[in-house]
Amino acid sequence: MAAPAQSHIPPWRATVVTLFPELFPGPLAASLAGEALKQGLWALDSIALRDFGLGRHRTVDDTPAGGGAGMVMRADVLGPALDKAIAAHPAAARIYLSPRGAPLTQVAARELAAAPGAILLAGRFEGIDQRVIEARRLREVSIGDYVLSGGELAAMVLIDAVVRLLPGVVGAAASLSEESFEAGLLEYPHYTRPRDWEGLAIPEVLLSGDHKRIEAWRRAEAERLTRERRPDLWARKKEEP
Repeated sequence: MAAPAQSHIPPWRATVVTLFPELFPGPLAASLAGEALKQGLWALDSIALRDFGLGRHRTVDDTPAGGGAGMVMRADVLGPALDKAIAAHPAAARIYLSPRGAPLTQVAARELAAAPGAILLAGRFEGIDQRVIEARRLREVSIGDYVLSGGELAAMVLIDAVVRLLPGVVGAAASLSEESFEAGLLEYPHYTRPRDWEGLAIPEVLLSGDHKRIEAWRRAEAERLTRERRPDLWARKKEEP
């Protein structure tokens, strides 16, 4: 009897809409993400915004309505570029990397990892025409409270955070479950050989072989670090039922 056919599940796919497609895959071609890309565990496309530019100079931006400094990326350039990405991957999440967006969290990364993929718009200049965000239902996401020259690096950060959560990318599933933010806490300190280094020793509890004591120590250290370094996380943790 012939073996049943294996159902094919398409890999998680990132499509980056950018003025600088040559920046990709960049660092995503190295380490875990790069090896997973070679193995076909995820896929990467880029769409060059300049291909949709207007006129002889392929213009993609114009002065802001109402005046002001800088330039704004045009809706009639961004719209067709996004439409190309959406037509190819209609079920993908649609994201605009923006400093005013909702923070990229581990929870958000897990949600995106469960989706078929993501279309990532990397803006430049002062930003993009608001009508594009509304008309194409873009979700604004920020990687931190600072401003970058463009969204490409932010897109790489988001992709890396998601790809490492995909099945088969990280060898040990336990490694993911014990990382920072997975339990709403920062991760506990790590140690390895040598036992003594420059007068500093590995905490004795970690060498005791008593797994309950080790677990309790790690939990206490994670809570201490979270209280000291991220009081916002600690406050949310304390509110949990």
